[in-house]
Formats: sequence, structure tokens, C-alpha cells
Amino acid sequence: MKKKVLITGASRGLGLAIAKLLAADYQLILHASSPSSFTETIPGADILCADLSDAEQVADFCKQLKKQHGSELYGVINNAGLTFDNSIIYQSEKHIDAMMQVNLKAPIMICKTVMKLFSANGGGVIINMSSIVGESGNAFQAVYAATKAGLVAFSKSLAQEAAALGEDHNIRVLCVSPGYIETDMTANIPHEIKEKYLNMIPAKRLGKPADVAETVCFLLSEKASYINGTNIHINGGLF
Repeated sequence: MKKKVLITGASRGLGLAIAKLLAADYQLILHASSPSSFTETIPGADILCADLSDAEQVADFCKQLKKQHGSELYGVINNAGLTFDNSIIYQSEKHIDAMMQVNLKAPIMICKTVMKLFSANGGGVIINMSSIVGESGNAFQAVYAATKAGLVAFSKSLAQEAAALGEDHNIRVLCVSPGYIETDMTANIPHEIKEKYLNMIPAKRLGKPADVAETVCFLLSEKASYINGTNIHINGGLF
């Protein structure tokens, strides 16, 4: 029987790329805000929808995850995220709350649920998707960067907490921080800014969703069993 893996924000971009790569080896549970959000179909995948900006829907999502898949869950990839780029002077409280809820609180609540499940199941892997801006910062993304930095600290702490539960816990918690990847999120970056970053990236190209998906696939596997409590950068050398 294939191990079950949850991917949030799996309807497009990085989440979809990860899902397509993992589909052959895992039984996938794919999240999106609604069924109509999916741009492609992954044969055999289970769909579990919720608006992660709504705390009540997140709570219900966690209950459904536990009820439908709890005893067989092996991996969780907290990939869903959003940003509203703006000067903090003009950033609305509504948008601040939405970024805090989707990018940080929702992954925390999902991790709260799956840590209980993994403890009962004898192990599992959590991969939280952060961002290069969580370390480097970025103008007009102060709140987004704060949420992503928080996710790194949370992941490192959770790995240590898992170890404190017992020596045979077999739970790994990791963070992955993509750099500038060719997705919907970066599609609207002005050409001159893209050129600026290209000149700063030693790899001399923007990343592709497959670059991130391949890394996530490796981190989920037993080949990565000694990689834990750390943040993996996928940025072509940009810092």
C-alpha cells in the first residue's frame, strides 16, 4: 500500500508540480480552496478542500484529515501561501491577517493535528514551504517575509519537540525555502527586476517548479532520513 501524503495549495504552481512528481509513489491527498481551483487532474488523488484564510474551515479541514486519512498519513507538505505586496504604510489589516492566517497559523494548526497522528502511527515527515525572503527580506513584502521566517523557526523548534517525545519517534520536520521560481507568484515581477535578480543568481536562471519538486521528493524519502530540523534553500546560490 502506498504511503499517504498531504499537499496543501496543490491546484497550481509548486504544489501541482510536487503532486505530479509524487503521484507515482504515494497516495496523494490534495488540498485547494475549492474543487474548481484545480487546473489539472491527478489520477487517484483524494481531494480535501478548505479556505485556509478561515480559521473555522482550517479546524474542520484538520478534523476531516484525521477522520479520513489519520491512521495512514505519512507526509505533509504545507505549501499553500499568499502574498499582498504593498508598503507596510498602506498594507490593510485585512491583508495582514490573511497572510498571517494562511502562511503561518494554518500550517501550525495542521502540524498540531499531524504531530498527534504521527506519534500514533510511528513516524512521518513534515515539510513546510518557506521562502528566500524569510531570510533575506524584501521591500513591500515585510509581512509575507515575517510569516515565512516564522515558519522556519517553527519547523526547527518542532523537530526538537518531536525528539523530546521519545527516542523512537521517527518524526522529521523540515523547511524548504525556494528562491525566485517561475510560478504565478513571480509572473508579475517587472522585467527589469527579473533581470536584476538574474544577474545576482550564480546559476544565471530563475528556478523551475521541478527544481523544488525534486528536492521535496528526496526529503520525503528514506534516503533523507538523517536530514531533520533544518531549512533547505533552493535559490541557485542567491544571497
